Amino acid sequence: MLRESYPCYLANEEATPNLDLEVVDKYTGEVATRVPLVGEAEIDGAIAAAAEAARPMAALAAFERQAVLQHCVERFGERADELAHALCVEAGKPIKDSRGEVTRLIDTFRIAAEESVRIGGEVLPLDISPRARGYRGQWKRVPIGPCSFISPFNFPLNLAAHKIAPALAAGCPFVLKPASLTPIGAILIGEVLAETDLPKGAFSILPCRRDGAELFTTDERLKLLSFTGSPEVGWALKAKAGKKPVVLELGGNAAVIVDADTDLEDAVERIVFGAFYQSGQSCIGVQRILVHEEVYDDFRDRMVARTRSLLSGDPKEESTFIGPMISEKEATRLEAWIESAVAAGATLLCGGHREGAMLDATLLEEVPVGQDLECKEAFGPVAILSRFSDFDAALDRVNASVFGLQAGLFTRDVYKIEKAWDQLEVGGVVVGDVPSWRVDHMPYGGVKDSGIGREGIRYAIEDMTEIRLLVLRTPPKG
Repeated sequence: MLRESYPCYLANEEATPNLDLEVVDKYTGEVATRVPLVGEAEIDGAIAAAAEAARPMAALAAFERQAVLQHCVERFGERADELAHALCVEAGKPIKDSRGEVTRLIDTFRIAAEESVRIGGEVLPLDISPRARGYRGQWKRVPIGPCSFISPFNFPLNLAAHKIAPALAAGCPFVLKPASLTPIGAILIGEVLAETDLPKGAFSILPCRRDGAELFTTDERLKLLSFTGSPEVGWALKAKAGKKPVVLELGGNAAVIVDADTDLEDAVERIVFGAFYQSGQSCIGVQRILVHEEVYDDFRDRMVARTRSLLSGDPKEESTFIGPMISEKEATRLEAWIESAVAAGATLLCGGHREGAMLDATLLEEVPVGQDLECKEAFGPVAILSRFSDFDAALDRVNASVFGLQAGLFTRDVYKIEKAWDQLEVGGVVVGDVPSWRVDHMPYGGVKDSGIGREGIRYAIEDMTEIRLLVLRTPPKG
């Protein structure tokens, strides 16, 4: 069970200025717990504390940063059941998926602990011409300073971890705004961080409304903004961020191509998972499925049968695969997209029924170009099928999207694999699996409207550090 209430964290310490934010059980709709909803004064104080902590954080030895991260790994393991239950309640994520996210949280902090002692530099020869005789150089990475993090509702633990863990590894203090719909995961991370000896001001975790979070973006004391969420919000934040670098991990309508030589049984199993796990609420969830015409009918029949077998219901039940969407508003939006596509000529193959925030796993075929389901991010348990005859044309259809996060490809033809890797305008191509596949040390991010920058601990550390050069001149002998 969740506790009756939780504090936020301001400059490493518990704070309870109020308990104004109700956190709802996404399946029952009942209030599960309450947390503070902070205002500008608390945010300003947290940023000031982070600025004061910048120098002591940078002064931490690598082994000290590693020890903090290792402590988190151990404590998250000990509290795994608690973390999974909280996630299941606040996000409506089926309990099996919730446990999986806890394992990824632990992986992410473990990887960060490993990387924290591998942040190096290079010796750089400078004597490339006569004028540089006697000069030598070297460079190292130094922390960029206080960071601003804004994390989304769909992975309350692991997407917060992908900001927090590399910041700690690099020696950067931070302020984090978790999603108001799902703040508990980040607060529990804060509870564990509060057990460590991090310098005062090293971290603050502050639930607040979007319209009250202006300082997270505009304050010049913050030296980096990292945002995960919708494209509309992300690009607007970038425009207001001023001089600070911005990392954006935004949305997608990920596509997967199924070629004629594919093992259909395997492909269907993976694509059903990629389209419908955690109710499709993933920016790399499978939304567009392009299938070669030679195997299309067989694939469609298998896909429909497997989709219909998925169990929907209470996410706390072990057998549940489809839980609620994050809100009834979002489920209603997606239901309207489905109805619009059918009215425009698409065929509803299965699903389409909604009750409250619960929307059945839904498949459609031949959705017309320009329909919301075809060109926007569904972010729910809906996928669309279409057929292709020419592989190059299929690649072009994937690239026609304004998004470019990851793409999946099922084929055994190595030449097609190389062509897809060369030509698909995405951050990553996954062969033999769905675009939804990710491990937490790989470079992850998108192009076009899907964002800028990369997550994955090593790559996030690069964003959270700056190169500092040292030049040494040896005077000529007298």
